[in-house]
Amino acid sequence: MPNKNKLVGKLISFEGSEGSGKSTQIARLAEHLQKLGREVLATREPGGTEIGEQIRNIIVHNSKGDEMCPETELLLFTAARAQLVREVIAPAIIRGAIVLSDRYLDSSTVYQGIARNLAPDPVNQINRFAVGNVMPNVTIVIDVPTDVSLSRIRQRASDLPDRMERENIEFYKKVREGYLLLAQQWPERVVVIDGTQPPDVIEKEIWTAVQQRLDVTRV
Repeated sequence: MPNKNKLVGKLISFEGSEGSGKSTQIARLAEHLQKLGREVLATREPGGTEIGEQIRNIIVHNSKGDEMCPETELLLFTAARAQLVREVIAPAIIRGAIVLSDRYLDSSTVYQGIARNLAPDPVNQINRFAVGNVMPNVTIVIDVPTDVSLSRIRQRASDLPDRMERENIEFYKKVREGYLLLAQQWPERVVVIDGTQPPDVIEKEIWTAVQQRLDVTRV
């Protein structure tokens, strides 16, 4: 892992429930940053590497996925994350790129820790072991009410919903509450954006938040 003092790029993570609109806003933020001449790398979790994509398939699409215990789910997510950090994210940060990650360690804190009711201490320890010193500089949480999230999932589904999309409303209520709790705990890093607003308004608020917290004009 690189020395913390040598990380010259930035990591911006995007979080939120399914259907919150992260992918759209990641693409829009990337355009803003590229116009400033910054190298931008967008990636996703789980995935982003050959190993990570194979793990993603196990988590999301495996026929026995509904039998997966929360501990296994946590370890699979963090295994994919460990590979992504070392193979993709850390090298990009070292060379000065801005990495936009569709989910990062906060997803495990919320989905497996809070929504799956795993104890916080081991979740936090496993999370930090997986990422080392590569923490997000800014985390954007796009917040939408649970009923809106589930409605968007149904509207966008062209195939059978995957394992995570099949969760019930109580699970997604816990997910939303978990992200809002994280924002209270880490206000200097976590920014909550109202995801029910028009996409152009969301884009503007995200760009403002990033500019306020990061000097994105400097490499």
